[in-house]
Amino acid sequence: MNDTTIATDALIIGAGPCGIFQVFELGLLGVKCHVIDTLPVVGGQCTELYPDKPIYDIPGIPVCTGEELIAALMQQIQPFDATFHLGEEVTELMAEPQGSYIVRTSQNNSFRAKTVFVAGGVGSFQPRKIRLDGLENFEASSVFYRVRDPAQFADKHVVILGGGDSALDWAVALAEVAKSMTLVHRRPEFRGAQATADKYLALCAAGKARFIEGKISAYSDNGEKLTAVSIAANCGDTIELPVDALMAFFGLAPKLGPIAEWGLDLNRKTVNVDTEKFETNLPGVFAIGDINYYPGKKKLILSGFHEAALAAFAAKAIIEPGKKVHLQYTTTSPVMHERLGVETAS
Repeated sequence: MNDTTIATDALIIGAGPCGIFQVFELGLLGVKCHVIDTLPVVGGQCTELYPDKPIYDIPGIPVCTGEELIAALMQQIQPFDATFHLGEEVTELMAEPQGSYIVRTSQNNSFRAKTVFVAGGVGSFQPRKIRLDGLENFEASSVFYRVRDPAQFADKHVVILGGGDSALDWAVALAEVAKSMTLVHRRPEFRGAQATADKYLALCAAGKARFIEGKISAYSDNGEKLTAVSIAANCGDTIELPVDALMAFFGLAPKLGPIAEWGLDLNRKTVNVDTEKFETNLPGVFAIGDINYYPGKKKLILSGFHEAALAAFAAKAIIEPGKKVHLQYTTTSPVMHERLGVETAS
């Protein structure tokens, strides 16, 4: 054990809506926590898959986008000062004799946690990749599945594959700075927002970009970087394009990942839990949201919120053994008001 191990009462794996709400429920009970997520931003599926899509089944909110829901949840947990570790994947979970857990991440961070909450949605998200042999050798040099620094594509020949929001958004954004911009999609209809599609097609009409209906079929390279790609167009032609940066936005594929190696009782790609505490077969390890399974399970955000509440009470009893956990209401409890940072009405 090294000196950099972070001690925490609660460690949450997953920063989607359920993981963020778990912070809130723990905070109400006076429990501080750390949160780890493989993605570089909070929000999970809400941020990565449908940031602009409307959600209609959050209690008390007639409609909000995925992005708006995450923003509201982050605002709600501000009083509790949770620490987020983003862009890290949990690689190891190991039980200690005294009942706590050692958790290690891909960034060589180490945690000692009294309780652990697996809120990883349907596992870790990995980008769906281009199915061409050998292309993985050029990732980070000329093949990209995420954009972290748009400036690196200035004055480059850019080819983007895909027809969703991410593909369209980046095609529009980079068309103004790239030496050439080509968007390739297998059909003329787009899955992304029509307004963004219209912007890109307008750039094409103005000669600032190009759209090809088809799919990638081959590539050329100089041993270090890609130099060209071949596009099998739906019209029957093969179109050769110079390329400095090849991007693909085919969406994210859920994978259970290292979770499968932690000794949890699995049910296919989910984790079995009880319905009293949403605890797994490992004492002190809870699973909430889409990652868990129990009879009657419904994969809804609102269900995950309920699971987070009950899991928090069970965790509090572990963190402070022998001390009764009282149910208090945020409408009337001075203790709750103090934790929330609001004034108690006289």
